[in-house]
Amino acid sequence: MGLLISKTFNMLRELGSAKPTRVILIGLDAAGKTTILYKMKLHETVTTIPTIGFNVEEVTPVPGLTMVVWDVGGQEKIRALWHHYFQNSEGIVFVVDSADSERFPEAREELHRVLKDEQIAPGVPMVIMANKQDLPYAATASKLIESLDLRTVTRHPWHVQATCATNGDGLYESFEALAKMVKQYRKDKGSRGF
Repeated sequence: MGLLISKTFNMLRELGSAKPTRVILIGLDAAGKTTILYKMKLHETVTTIPTIGFNVEEVTPVPGLTMVVWDVGGQEKIRALWHHYFQNSEGIVFVVDSADSERFPEAREELHRVLKDEQIAPGVPMVIMANKQDLPYAATASKLIESLDLRTVTRHPWHVQATCATNGDGLYESFEALAKMVKQYRKDKGSRGF
């Protein structure tokens, strides 16, 4: 009888983990966030305009894991509203225009401000996309780790991926890495009894 209850409990727990993952897609303006979202959703490059507010789409980057991705505008005035989207997020995607090194200090400041926000639970995983790798002088992933001071980030697991939103390079790898970290986050969260 105990074995049956245990198996039933495990099956229900697995079903519960199949709920969509809430992911926030943020970064400075013109980093390529909306292009990334629609490349993942529609598998094509779309013409975008600056996001005033947000876009929400459901994507399934890996079988068995659906993500509800909130693409929030990156203009300076909108960044003050980012914290309204943080609660209950299980993943963060922070997009950086890797060809615009003059804005790396601003990106670093915003990223670290986000990671200190109490609305984001400890352990929520993060992927940093070094986007626009097709452009000359694009920084490598290792350069971005240094420029964004990521080695000091200990409260959240992170992964940096070189990407190009327009041709799709690195996008699936980014979301696959996030999916693995979300799975571990859910497992750890479950073992802590949350």
